[in-house]
Amino acid sequence: MSTNLNKLENRLWEVANNLRANSTLSSFEYSTPVLGLIFLRYAWHRFKPMHEKLEQETSSRVTIGPEHYKAEGVLYLPEEARYDNLLKLPESEDIGQKVNEAMEAIERENPELSDVLPKEYKRFNDQMLKDLLKNFSNVGTDVEGDVFGQIYEYFLGQFAMNEGQKGGEFFTPTSIVKLIVEVLEPYGGKILDPACGSGGMFVQSEKFRERHRDQAQKNLSIYGQENKEATVRLCKMNLAVHGLEGDIRAGNTYYENLHNCVGRFDYVMANPPFNVSGVDKEVIEGDERYPFGIPSTDNANYLWMQEFYSALNDSGRAGFVMANSAADARHSEQEIRRQMIEEGVVDVVISIGSNFFYTVTLPCTLWFFDKGKKGTDRENEVLFIDARNIYRQIDRAHRDFTPKQIEFISSIVRRYRDEEQVHYQVAAEPDTDYEANGSAVTQPDDMDELFPNGEYQDIPGLCKVATNEEIEEQGWSLNPGRYVGVAEREEDDMDFQVRLEELYEELEILNSEATSLEDQISRSISEILSN
Repeated sequence: MSTNLNKLENRLWEVANNLRANSTLSSFEYSTPVLGLIFLRYAWHRFKPMHEKLEQETSSRVTIGPEHYKAEGVLYLPEEARYDNLLKLPESEDIGQKVNEAMEAIERENPELSDVLPKEYKRFNDQMLKDLLKNFSNVGTDVEGDVFGQIYEYFLGQFAMNEGQKGGEFFTPTSIVKLIVEVLEPYGGKILDPACGSGGMFVQSEKFRERHRDQAQKNLSIYGQENKEATVRLCKMNLAVHGLEGDIRAGNTYYENLHNCVGRFDYVMANPPFNVSGVDKEVIEGDERYPFGIPSTDNANYLWMQEFYSALNDSGRAGFVMANSAADARHSEQEIRRQMIEEGVVDVVISIGSNFFYTVTLPCTLWFFDKGKKGTDRENEVLFIDARNIYRQIDRAHRDFTPKQIEFISSIVRRYRDEEQVHYQVAAEPDTDYEANGSAVTQPDDMDELFPNGEYQDIPGLCKVATNEEIEEQGWSLNPGRYVGVAEREEDDMDFQVRLEELYEELEILNSEATSLEDQISRSISEILSN
């Protein structure tokens, strides 16, 4: 993202955010209508040059209709839905009603968007709405195509940050999504997100495929499921703003297999809700999507994992966000984890530090399955990466990854997989004043020094390949901290909160190890007494 685009995003956000100060609407209430205006502006950006081109090339005896635009992959806009016409409306007009009518007209002409676009603009003050239309018009039609997609994505993130928990239901921070995509490598095929939110996983997957056209053999076919109708509409708008289409459906994933998922997909990506309780186990008993069994605990984490596993075809890959606690979960969840590890599909596990998400400050873990590694040298081993010391500090409460850091982490995975080393251009680096943090051993510029000749090797404190036997010795734990160890480093003026979080993580690991030892002692005593 260029500096100019950063400035434009910030300016547009300031204007839109004035709604909160000057209206009775919360950010959650005005978020969808504002995103709808970005969609409207994008549609006009695509339509206007095609309209001018068709008028020049088409005979006066031929009436230009919607089919001409659709043949060129452009959304058809009837007169009342064209952005310039809305801008010209006099102040005496009911602007909110006119924007509602514009959205309805677009849906009539484009059935794939039926009941998707927002129509709540009567709730806005007319002058406020006119100001918003005017400010969004500052994005000229000479900009490159995905600028609107980036603005849409930026607004999603801002609404998520402002709205807290509600925002977290529809948006996964972009740098986390980009890292998952770079590790997953979706070159083409069918991709599923059964908890798709606003569709960020799909957008970044398509961007990856576009950057790697030489390796991509086919297009991406997008399939998504989301529990809330409002979020499904956000997702469909997001796809449209990026020039994408997909089969996105509303339904409760635990109970409704809307895409006939089992064994069907090349890729699965997701950021499912963590630690959900209350799933009706009697309803899902025997469902083929849960081949390793229903966990006895009232926690859906291991239901989601099985959703992802069972949806993959024989060479499919999955990448998803998971609560840290899932890596060491005990009892029935431990048994399910053991089966997955022995099945040979658990490929990579990455620890992520705290403060990456807007709604929770605790760290998380990224898990990756690869059914294609069965029968390879990697079948009985797992790569663990501790990336908790790799981050950029955005502000006191939020972090992300820089493109270089994303490439650094994903390059470790490619070396482990013995894939040809290619420079993966993740994205243009924005000009910011953010501080890039991390310990000395994990700076991206150290890649050649850490991995001479481009070959993978274990690095204490950063990465470790563990065999299934080693994992069994650790009670089938998939917590990277158990395997990677601690890197030697000089003392520095580390932020107290960051150090406290690290110590807390280490305490969690020690507690888990203590529990495991306690079980071993208990079993040993039981065996002695039984003899």
